[in-house]
Amino acid sequence: MRGERTAMLAMACVVALVSGCGKSDAPPEPQRPVLTRKVGLRGEAVGIGYTGEIRSRYETPLAFRVSGKISERFVNVGDTVKAGDVLARLDPADARLALASAQSQADLAAAELRRYRDLRAKNFVSQSVLDAKETAYATAVSQADLAKNQSAYTVLRADKAGVIDQVNAEIGQVVAAGQAVMRHSRLDTPEIAIAVPESRVAEIRAGQSASIRLWADGQADYRGHVRELAAVADAATRTYAARVTIDNPDGRFRLGMTARVEFANSPARTASAPHAIPLGALFQHEGKPAVWVVGADQTVSLRPVVVLSYGESEVLLANGLQPDDRIVIAGVHKLSAGEKIRAIDAQASP
Repeated sequence: MRGERTAMLAMACVVALVSGCGKSDAPPEPQRPVLTRKVGLRGEAVGIGYTGEIRSRYETPLAFRVSGKISERFVNVGDTVKAGDVLARLDPADARLALASAQSQADLAAAELRRYRDLRAKNFVSQSVLDAKETAYATAVSQADLAKNQSAYTVLRADKAGVIDQVNAEIGQVVAAGQAVMRHSRLDTPEIAIAVPESRVAEIRAGQSASIRLWADGQADYRGHVRELAAVADAATRTYAARVTIDNPDGRFRLGMTARVEFANSPARTASAPHAIPLGALFQHEGKPAVWVVGADQTVSLRPVVVLSYGESEVLLANGLQPDDRIVIAGVHKLSAGEKIRAIDAQASP
């Protein structure tokens, strides 16, 4: 009896121990380490920045003044030309026939006029008949001159020195009179074409000074000014086209290059200074920009922001953040609202 009681007590202890182990709490999941940074102001010298393309102030579409079939083209995109260079030529067969016909009519009218002048001198015809022949001769000469001009129009020449930056027609193509077949740009008048959003167009004005920097050569700074600002927004992009003239351009400026244009602070922006954050900190939530903000309890929450401009590696925010807010700058797409993290300071981490 005593042995059975001892066995039962031992079994009860084992069951109690097993039950106790089953009720123990699981260890907490480790907090995700996240790279963060405090928000700071870029400084009082921050300006509105835009990325633009170097274009020529004078971009001229070139076209034949008569219709015809292109028989020759002597230039390609990027070719440099001088004033008077032949760029393309139409098939001249029809123009030559028209010129020969018009010249024959002019010769016939000249012969008729000489005969009628002799007849008038002998008083065999009236003055009105002679006047009609004079008019017919003048008309025939005009037609011959017109045919000569049209024959010359089958050759397309460059009016000024520059570069061909666009070609719209090929050999064998039939073109109409006035149809642009290529575009000519002068090399001595480079400027920067930018697009200004409608939210910022009130801060840009003609004549406003600007700072210019080439992406191909970020060491050199140039000065410029706004030459023109479109009065109507583009129908597709809803932005306003602007042209910034470079005050002292040099050989670094080549057509098609990318440049950064920055304008000084305007009074409209002094009320709220902009914040510069890394490009990787921006998160798209329901199609709108936002950032993850780290709270005092190390939990993250999503806060919508307003983007002022996009840079090569940074984003300039108009509002949405306060100085010294801590934000997540890497791995933003792996977080969820209310998640507790282990914040790692980007400035302090190696």
